[in-house]
Amino acid sequence: MEAIPKAGLVLAGGGARAAYQVGVVQALREMLPDAKQNPFPIIAGTSAGAINATALASHADNFGEGVDRLLEVWRHFEPRHVYRSDLVGVIANSARWFMGMFFGNVVKNEPISLLDNRPLQALLERRVLFDRIQPNIDAGFLDALAITCSGYTSGQSCSFFQGKAELEGWKRSQRVGIQAKIGVEHLMASAAIPFLFPAHKLNREYFGDGSMRQIAPVSPALHLGADRVIVVGTARLRTDSPERTRGEIYPSVAQVAGHVMNSIFLDSLAVDIERLERINRTISVTPQDALRKMGLTLHHVDVLVLTPSEPLDQIAIKHVRHLPYPIRMLLRSIGAMRRGGANLASYLLFEQGYCRELIQLGYNDTMKRREEVEAFLVGSMCPIPGAFNRTVKFLTPLTAEHARTPSGTP
Repeated sequence: MEAIPKAGLVLAGGGARAAYQVGVVQALREMLPDAKQNPFPIIAGTSAGAINATALASHADNFGEGVDRLLEVWRHFEPRHVYRSDLVGVIANSARWFMGMFFGNVVKNEPISLLDNRPLQALLERRVLFDRIQPNIDAGFLDALAITCSGYTSGQSCSFFQGKAELEGWKRSQRVGIQAKIGVEHLMASAAIPFLFPAHKLNREYFGDGSMRQIAPVSPALHLGADRVIVVGTARLRTDSPERTRGEIYPSVAQVAGHVMNSIFLDSLAVDIERLERINRTISVTPQDALRKMGLTLHHVDVLVLTPSEPLDQIAIKHVRHLPYPIRMLLRSIGAMRRGGANLASYLLFEQGYCRELIQLGYNDTMKRREEVEAFLVGSMCPIPGAFNRTVKFLTPLTAEHARTPSGTP
């Protein structure tokens, strides 16, 4: 009997933009024949995507309940749940940040960041049931959970994973897989956006946002045994070159920071998907005997990419005025309240209206591609040959010219 392909779910980073992922998994739940059954034995996440991934892994015995818990949190998010947004807190933390910039030797070994995200740690300790992850693995509801962080000393992209006993770590150029019991410290490290949030120490090293230097976002899921993967990004992956426009105004700090954020959170995913496609094409025209003689263990992996159909920074513009006054003043001082700086705001906008609109967008985008997504899900849960189409559309919604053959290998 043909083995059931193992599906992986990869949730990329993006701060508040990760609300989009919640809408996607809400739609996926509705497509399942049994909402309780977890269709993803392997779940991997980075940054805010790591938080969503861990929440789903802790409810791998009831996928639908895990989605409900995510919806409950994200639909009621307020900035104060993630970082201090009161006047005293913002001023005190900003003062420490500027002191650290100019007198770093005086405040040595003190966490320095523009925002104080200790409220997020308190929220995660209350709402994420870390103690349920291992029982779900032992019971067979989950094979592995991987959380990626970036080491500030080593410069390595480290994927900490908790999974079945037979799973082994890996080591590649600038990226490693390390067995660990996933806890709140891994999520805080993975979501530590540089400059905005403080780094967190894991074992011997301080770590920051996992999207930094993550040259292969899909790789952890493949190393852990996924044969096919759904990747949920937090921005459109453009296959065409955008038009060059004239810019007469010098870019604000927020505009530059937003550009850096996009480079951290978005560019590596697009490059990885493109590389996986090339590898799949190579495999399709290379005899298996030749691959074995060369000592290559490459194999075809279907990848389905789901990303927003609308620019999330444009949605953010409508909601930035709802941020608490101290945060608005802080963002206004660096130009993030203007159209050109909305990119930065879109990562920090943990506000009900914005999060709910992104959830709805994620749900709508996925339901518009219901036929392709259902075919992918059926293929992940059914061992019958031909039950799924090996050529699945590359879903950067919503235009037909983006359809292509997916690909993959570690």
